[in-house]
Amino acid sequence: MNYFIYLIIFIFGLLIGSFINCLIYRLHLKKTFVHGRSFCPHCQHQLAWYDNLPLISYLLLKAKCRHCKKTISRQYPIVELITGILFLIVFTHQFAQVDFNVLMFSCFHVLMLIRNWLFTAFLIIIFLYDLKYYLILDKVIIPAIVITLIFNIALNIQYQISNIWNYLGGLFLAALIAGGFFLLQFIVSKGKWIGGGDIRLGVLMGLMLGWPNILTALILGYLIGSIIGVGLIIFGKKKLKSQVPLGTFLTVSTFVALLWGLQIIDWYLSIVF
Repeated sequence: MNYFIYLIIFIFGLLIGSFINCLIYRLHLKKTFVHGRSFCPHCQHQLAWYDNLPLISYLLLKAKCRHCKKTISRQYPIVELITGILFLIVFTHQFAQVDFNVLMFSCFHVLMLIRNWLFTAFLIIIFLYDLKYYLILDKVIIPAIVITLIFNIALNIQYQISNIWNYLGGLFLAALIAGGFFLLQFIVSKGKWIGGGDIRLGVLMGLMLGWPNILTALILGYLIGSIIGVGLIIFGKKKLKSQVPLGTFLTVSTFVALLWGLQIIDWYLSIVF
């Protein structure tokens, strides 16, 4: 039973990953993603359903379009695979103590799972777009902020996670700290270090994580960025003044903090004290 559920979740993640690939491509070309069939980016030929199966079609077609024979970017299967794995990680984290044989799923845990899947999807979109184009789109970040705030408030009101004012205070404090932190850098550098999208990403991170998880995400994000940045400089891929996609590192740290932020804080405090 467990393995069947894991397989279904993984396939669901693959489908979401396929949608994210399509969304990224159409956002960059400023095309609508509400309707319209998928098509080859080279020859524009509409893809049949059997050529649009996540991961499987890429393997069966040997990474080439059936019609024009041009190479299909490795981005597509990689994003699909990673999304499937991350959705599975979120699921197993949410239901780590659940006996699948009796399916003891509460509505609260199911809604938390949906919330975290939604957060994960937003983070993947921001990660990929910033990695490819060094840009965090308002078309993505603003709806993400609104949806995140509504979802978190609704969950707290429905299930009384904590006092509503304390809960809102924690969310807005985290958003103020992260957004203000990036705003300060923007002002000091006159927009040379970071862009406006990073400020709005900080607000999103705060609303997703609350206090004190936001500190974990910020510290991890800069730590990951520093390690990767130094590595790229050492291997000659970047120069000291080269631009780096900060949002890409921050989305990774936000995902980690979303699932394990409190454990990381407890581990750190146990070492220090």
